[in-house]
Amino acid sequence: MTAPLSCIIGLSGERLSKSESVFLRDANPWGVILFSRNVKDRLQLKRLTRDIRDAMGRNTLIFVDQEGGRVQRLKDPNWRKYPSGDQYASIYRRDKIIGRRVCFLGHRLIADDLRAVGITSDCAPVLDLPQPGADPIISDRALGADVAGIVDMAHAAMAGLMAGGVAPVVKHIPGHGRATVDSHKALPKIDADRQTLENSDFLPFRMLSDAPMAMTAHAVYTHNSRTAVTISRRSLVELIRAAIGYDGLLMSDDLDMKALTGDLTRKTQRALNAGCDIALQCSGRLADSVKVAKGSQALSGRALGRAFVAENCAEHVSGFDRIAAEAEFDELLRQFST
Repeated sequence: MTAPLSCIIGLSGERLSKSESVFLRDANPWGVILFSRNVKDRLQLKRLTRDIRDAMGRNTLIFVDQEGGRVQRLKDPNWRKYPSGDQYASIYRRDKIIGRRVCFLGHRLIADDLRAVGITSDCAPVLDLPQPGADPIISDRALGADVAGIVDMAHAAMAGLMAGGVAPVVKHIPGHGRATVDSHKALPKIDADRQTLENSDFLPFRMLSDAPMAMTAHAVYTHNSRTAVTISRRSLVELIRAAIGYDGLLMSDDLDMKALTGDLTRKTQRALNAGCDIALQCSGRLADSVKVAKGSQALSGRALGRAFVAENCAEHVSGFDRIAAEAEFDELLRQFST
């Protein structure tokens, strides 16, 4: 079988169009990412993920952003609301053991939700360390503002996801917490010196460097480069692979974000040439997906090996009593809501 292309693409709506089906079959991107526009209810979503895999002829990873809080693509009334990272952190500050337990249970329940409709990877947890004066794009999505707490809860979150057969993607490496602008709208420039970053922002990623997948931050780290880390070979090598020691699968954040400029094919090429293993593009417009496919290449070498490891993280589901877990989760949230 031919190796898949080094990209993840979005889809336009709640059903797979004939053109999208043909594209998935012929282009064979490594994965697909879903958004709220693709989600109606459980039956529809299960049918969509089945059709994606039928079109591709393999058990591809299907991604979603299901952090909880503000970032939750599967919403009520069909799915329960989950706490934000900051809400988990609030419990953790009061009781570390309970904080870890609640974070594990929340993510184990999320995994159960996702797996039931055929989604096998969650772009979570967020490891960014928020800093005073930063843009609110991260804020309450973060697991607090303390490195030790972020690491502790992120371990619990990843364990909950993987126990449910859902591969986690940590984000946004090497750290988005100092950005003073939203990278969806403009290119952040982070002016902190290397030592400061090594002692703060980089730490959560270094301490979770065994995560199977990580998503880049579209930001410039000015002590190292004048180019966004996603498309800077120097930054990817020196900051992420060397300073942080991350050797898992590295995917770009969405190439459509305004932090990056230029043609999608060229942006895809630049991200992959810089050292990203996978280019992520989320618009769901077929013309955009075609441009990304043109800039991609068949996975090979270390990138292919990293992709294989990531896929294996969604292969095994441990035994789970949903009713008991939900009852415990709700009771702990109730106790710590006062």
